[in-house]
Amino acid sequence: MSVTILGIESSCDDTSAAVIRDEVMLSNVIASQAVHEAYGGVVPELASRAHQQNIIPVVSEALKRAGVKPEELNAVAFTRGPGLMGSLLVGTSFAKGFTTALNIPLVDVNHLQAHVMAHFIKRSPDDNTRPPFPFLCLLVSGGNSQIIKVEAYNKMSVIGQTIDDAAGEAFDKCAKVMGLSYPGGPVVDRLAKEGNPKAFTLNKPHIPGLDYSFSGLKTSFLYLLRDRVKEDPDFIEKNKNDLCASLQATIVDILMDKLYKAVKQTGIKHVAVAGGVSANSAVRGAFEEYARRYGWTVYLPLLSFTTDNAAMVAITGYYKYLDKEFCSIEKAPFARVEL
Repeated sequence: MSVTILGIESSCDDTSAAVIRDEVMLSNVIASQAVHEAYGGVVPELASRAHQQNIIPVVSEALKRAGVKPEELNAVAFTRGPGLMGSLLVGTSFAKGFTTALNIPLVDVNHLQAHVMAHFIKRSPDDNTRPPFPFLCLLVSGGNSQIIKVEAYNKMSVIGQTIDDAAGEAFDKCAKVMGLSYPGGPVVDRLAKEGNPKAFTLNKPHIPGLDYSFSGLKTSFLYLLRDRVKEDPDFIEKNKNDLCASLQATIVDILMDKLYKAVKQTGIKHVAVAGGVSANSAVRGAFEEYARRYGWTVYLPLLSFTTDNAAMVAITGYYKYLDKEFCSIEKAPFARVEL
């Protein structure tokens, strides 16, 4: 008998709903919020208000595109955390009300786990491009930089993580000081393609083990701009492409150096990447290069699955539904959590 899951994602500034039937994605609708661009970052109050406006139309459209009626759903999976509390409350409240009205199970999903599980979304019944267990996953986004050992959908352990800032935050903050638009990561990626990655040398952290640090890189980049702008007020504009290329190359080197060490330590050569930064062309290129050089088998998500989306929530909810891991209606969302 088929299992049909509605997924709801509202952890930050994207309202998303998706329908999955037996691992196959039937729809994945995302409503992004342009209101934050003027502020150079996500404004939590504006995000939660936009979620309230978007949640019903997005869910309705997801069901319509999937050709699924509400009464055909077996369960609703929702992002319980981590994320912005106001945003999470909108998705959580809707999911609770919807499941109560339909008298079907409620399934809570960890947002970080869902990013990893994006690799298990099928686009067709014969799509079997998923990584085998165990595998390593580099989870990189605006809020997270982690190396995760994945032994099962519900057995994941963080073996390395940032001790301060995340890689995505480094992209966005450095882009902001250059006067680039928000979100800065995609802009840096675009401009870097026209620049020289060796034009400027930036500090790399010396953190023991498999942990990351990006705060020193941000400081190094800021001081570089400060000192050079004193000499030439037009320095940033004249060197924008080279600055972006050097910044991007440094971030990718930091990420891949620790990931390479993780592969050597664990002996696991099936390696995936997930999260918003996995859309970066240099990150994807580095994965392909390491696969050629070191014999890794790498798994790159579709670009549509790199950012926050409900399909990854739905697929995680699907596996939890099969194990009857349901969520009671009394449970509240959480802003911070680890795997």
